[in-house]
Amino acid sequence: MPDLLLELLSEEIPARMQRRAAEDLKKLVTDALVERGFLYEGAKAFATPRRLALHVAGLPARGEAVREERRGPRVGAPEAAVQGFLKSAGLSSLDQATTVTDPKKGEFYLAVIERPGRETLDVLAEILPGIIKSFPWPKSMRWGAASAQPGSLRWVRPLQSIVATFGPETETPDVVPFAVEGISAGTTTRGHRFLSPEPFEVRRFDDYVPALERADVILDADRRKDIILHDAKDLAFARGLDLVEDEGLLEEVAGLVERPVVLMGSFEERFLEIPAEAIRATIRANQKCFVLRKSGSEELAPAFLLVSNLVASDGGAAITAGNERVVRARLSDARFFWETDKATKLEDRLPKLDAIVFHEKLGTQGERVARIAGLARRIASDIDVQFDLDLVERAARLAKADLVTEMVGEFPELQGLMGRKYATLQGEDPRVAAAIEEHYKPLGPSDRVPTEIVSIAVAMADKLDLLAGFWSIDEKPTGSKDPFGLRRAALGVIRLILENGLRLPLLDGPIWDAFDELPGKSVAILDLSSVAALDALDEDTELTDPRAKDLLAFFADRLKVYLRDQGARHDLIDAVFALPGQDDLLLVVRRVEALGAFLATDDGKNLLAGYKRAANILRIEEKKDGRAYDAEPDAALAASGEPEERALAEALTATREEASAAVAAEDFSGAMRALSRLRAPVDAFFEKVTVNADDPALRRNRLLLLNALRAATREVAEFSRIEG
Repeated sequence: MPDLLLELLSEEIPARMQRRAAEDLKKLVTDALVERGFLYEGAKAFATPRRLALHVAGLPARGEAVREERRGPRVGAPEAAVQGFLKSAGLSSLDQATTVTDPKKGEFYLAVIERPGRETLDVLAEILPGIIKSFPWPKSMRWGAASAQPGSLRWVRPLQSIVATFGPETETPDVVPFAVEGISAGTTTRGHRFLSPEPFEVRRFDDYVPALERADVILDADRRKDIILHDAKDLAFARGLDLVEDEGLLEEVAGLVERPVVLMGSFEERFLEIPAEAIRATIRANQKCFVLRKSGSEELAPAFLLVSNLVASDGGAAITAGNERVVRARLSDARFFWETDKATKLEDRLPKLDAIVFHEKLGTQGERVARIAGLARRIASDIDVQFDLDLVERAARLAKADLVTEMVGEFPELQGLMGRKYATLQGEDPRVAAAIEEHYKPLGPSDRVPTEIVSIAVAMADKLDLLAGFWSIDEKPTGSKDPFGLRRAALGVIRLILENGLRLPLLDGPIWDAFDELPGKSVAILDLSSVAALDALDEDTELTDPRAKDLLAFFADRLKVYLRDQGARHDLIDAVFALPGQDDLLLVVRRVEALGAFLATDDGKNLLAGYKRAANILRIEEKKDGRAYDAEPDAALAASGEPEERALAEALTATREEASAAVAAEDFSGAMRALSRLRAPVDAFFEKVTVNADDPALRRNRLLLLNALRAATREVAEFSRIEG
């Protein structure tokens, strides 16, 4: 079957945009084809620094003919209805329609519309110009004389040529006939800018890839990555060294070259006095080079690997020498920063934080550090009242000091890490030094979580101050926008609590403490319409600040995301959070786990079904009677009723007491076992007892029994939130 080959050749495309652009091209073209009824066997997109390419295999030569029956108005309908039908069906008169009889509706008009299948080549010529003109580049430009005209073509860099061919393997493919801004589709492309700049002809994908390779272009980015990685490892091994692998850098470098050539450079041993992270940062950020380490060791070697886009006549000697000169200059700067920073203690840098505005409504970094220090003391005391709180405060005071060092000013990604090194050099307690680095953690779902109390307290204080601060000025995440990383901060607090097994009721503890540390000018009253599910918290706490309650609702949403990623059901999380006072995240998780295990059993499934039946009956009867059945049932009246009625009343009393005691003891599995004993009496009650008895007193008491079942289940969760 015929294939499509499309290539868009331009000036250099930024490496960070290439992979996404290739996928966008594939999706836009294939979606447009499928939308028009043209299915295909396979498609793959490619990107190099100068081109996007797409191969769509197995397209039909033409689309299938379409036969459509369109029903019209009844015979004798008003003229306006008839004319509307003719126009929509593309008919000139009723003579072109047929009449059909419906036994129920009588006679009506029917139009049979037949459309021949369109040539795929014509369809491609129709859709490709629009895709190119509206391509979703993150940033694009206009160029040349046409750029003065509104609506002119925008591309990431000036577009130079278009290759677009379509046809089967056994025949010469046709050129897709279209043009964009004076650039006509054809069969001519170019290879490597310097090694093979001459134009050459291509016809189909099977010829295109080898032709590019002869012209020193490796089309597939993943293949370029494999070549770079393989050659880098081989070159390092030949010198007795190991490559420090860097997937992000590898992806970027593969997007900078069309013909990768790996070369090795070196620098003086004296530069190894600089911290290894700083060496790696400067070589990676400034030169896009890989660092090496001594074989079998974590110690860096005085060498690096660079990736050239040229096969040089001198074997790359000049290219290597040029990179070495720049690397030496960069490392000289880094060494100067290192030596300069070591001469000043971290605490002596703290006044400089007062000159750095963190946020115009939340004060300076110095003020924020003071808040974090106070909050960290409170959190550490909640974790272990006997712990050395002065040590925690010391770590919090120094945590941001490295932000005003020369090294972090040049390489912001080293914040925290350089602070730890400077703290170690000046003789700080190892736990303080570790906390300076670790208070930023965890940075993502796969990042390590600190385990020492000092690090935990400072890390949690840093994140809670961030959350409380922006909540207080009503700068909360909206939709997909989260410019201050508040979702990540909340998830970090959740992981710090859960993965360290901490018992920290958030609302009465760290959240309230975080708001308490804020300056009074930050106070703002927020809309609580989104946290109605947490209204019951006011019954169990003296807290009245609505901001804290709103922030806890945000933590609840983040916990749902976290637990869903762990495999928990979202409805079970909702069922637990619907209960009052659920701000101890560790207990929430344990309760969700126990509830999930219980509902996976036959007893759990049947009890849930019984609950749903009871809740439905109550809802119907309460609506009909205009009253709520929320009192305690009459035990004596139940005892005088049916045996199943008496058994259910006795089981509910015992179960509720047992479940309540188990929950109070934080034995959630025990609470579930207590609920499981309700299965048999509930099943028997619904099988043998008529709830809507003729006797009004008996009917009322039986409805109250159903409410008692509802209340018993609420000891562990709000069963009405559970699906199934």
